[in-house]
Amino acid sequence: MSTKDRIFKILNERKGESVSGEDLAQDLQLSRTAVWKAIRSLREDGYPIEASTNRGYRLSAHADYLSEDAVIAGLDDNLSGFSIHLYDTLESTNQTAKKLAIQDADHNIAIIANHQTAGRGRLGRKFFSPKDAGLYMSLLLRPSFDMSKSILITTAAAVAVVRAINKLSPADLKIKWVNDIYSGDKKVCGILTEAVTDFETGRIQNIVLGIGVNCFETEFPEEICQVASSVNGNFSRNRLASEIINEVMKILENIEDRTFLKDYKRLSMVIDHQIDVYKSDACASDAAVPLRATALGIDHNGGLIIRHEDDPFRGQIETLSSGEVSIRVKK
Repeated sequence: MSTKDRIFKILNERKGESVSGEDLAQDLQLSRTAVWKAIRSLREDGYPIEASTNRGYRLSAHADYLSEDAVIAGLDDNLSGFSIHLYDTLESTNQTAKKLAIQDADHNIAIIANHQTAGRGRLGRKFFSPKDAGLYMSLLLRPSFDMSKSILITTAAAVAVVRAINKLSPADLKIKWVNDIYSGDKKVCGILTEAVTDFETGRIQNIVLGIGVNCFETEFPEEICQVASSVNGNFSRNRLASEIINEVMKILENIEDRTFLKDYKRLSMVIDHQIDVYKSDACASDAAVPLRATALGIDHNGGLIIRHEDDPFRGQIETLSSGEVSIRVKK
């Protein structure tokens, strides 16, 4: 750990308190000049570190700074080997995770960013990822079952994220099949699951599970301000990251028993509602004509069971799988 990171760790652990330069130097066995240089570097990185004569350096008690050590400290004991890679800015945490997978990195890695410049959602859509306002993370995992059941990972992740958020916030959350989490009628979290394939064998080697949570109030772009919102509340993103990892790994450990699907169905905002179904080849087009249907339930693999309401398919039952459709719940 660099000198700068070591000093930040102490200030972050003691947010709201003043820590003298002399104490920092003694604790870390550094010169006062080295401490001052590290503080200057942290300020250049954008951290608003206050300084006062005879008192020392201080991070605001109300600031929420991401910290690898804080995330690790919140993990369950059986996850002590989970590796946390933290960045201030990335193009995309999923892209970084896939690069690590290609480099044959170990699985059970979390890539976390404070800001994404090219965050993505399903069907190549952009995911708004402003600095300091959200939690953007990707988990690099190794599948333990046939990839025909891969939709289970996405549905499991949605339940895990709701459980994690509800530990820290009273937000009333619902899941829109298959991977979006809503508070009221606005989206607060998106989940993107991608596979990393061995080009020689064609087999799936790793799963990248991308999770983006809008944590704190921010100004959304005009094109999404009517459909996007934030969880809000007085919680730490470090704690949220830890709880998401804890909950995801708990479910994945016994994913084949499918007990989490009971919660998924309870949290669904589409079951028993009329919906518009957009097939994947038309999802990106505003002119696409939807298929009208009624959502009947969730099958044992996480697929959405629908009944068609339009001729010539009226009355026919179909099960939709991830990647085929986009859904808009009719109000």
